[in-house]
Amino acid sequence: MRRLMMVTITALSIFAGEVAAGPFREAEQQVQAAYGDYRAALSRTNQNDRTASLQAIDGFAAKWAALVAVWRASPPPQYADDPALAETLTEIGRINEEAKALAEAGKLAESHDVLEKIRARLAALRARNGVIVFSDHMNAYHEHMEKIAAAPYDGFSPTGLLALREDVAVLAYLADELRKNRPVAQAAALDEAMAPLFSSVTSLRSALASNDIAAIKAAIKALKQPYARMFMRFG
Repeated sequence: MRRLMMVTITALSIFAGEVAAGPFREAEQQVQAAYGDYRAALSRTNQNDRTASLQAIDGFAAKWAALVAVWRASPPPQYADDPALAETLTEIGRINEEAKALAEAGKLAESHDVLEKIRARLAALRARNGVIVFSDHMNAYHEHMEKIAAAPYDGFSPTGLLALREDVAVLAYLADELRKNRPVAQAAALDEAMAPLFSSVTSLRSALASNDIAAIKAAIKALKQPYARMFMRFG
């Protein structure tokens, strides 16, 4: 029961922003502070900007090192019982160092792929400790969006289109989950940012309804940019 109360309070403080700052919320705010640089690193490596990528990677490294120092001395209550916490903290630092080495060598696509592992490690940390934040809903949408973007769908044959319709229905559900779980304190800004994302899903559904293969391919390609812009601000 105590554990359940802890995680529930954490979720409320993160989503609603109405609970006074405490160790739960402070810990997640520390993660989010570092996550801003992490999001920038993902974006800049994806844009093949070496200088900006290295600046963002270094920014994340500094904030992550500060977080690790605090958490090692006094682990946040929501993660205090996690036997893998120390290993996760260290591993994220190592992943960032690997990404930096690749970026320094000009291998920005590879650096981007390595950086993606950090998002997965943070999500796993929260999941095994029963903590859910808005980023988890963003990650779920992103994962399914990338699946749609990469899948061949049998050359958009009738069978492939049926599979695509099913996947787009799931994507629409995940988009709705973003809206339902947006932090109250940022609701207005998020509603504005989510509008293009919802529009991109609607456009894909409309293209599917018309069975226009060229429009379907264009709509799939158009999914990424609205998500990327939203991720940079709120991911």
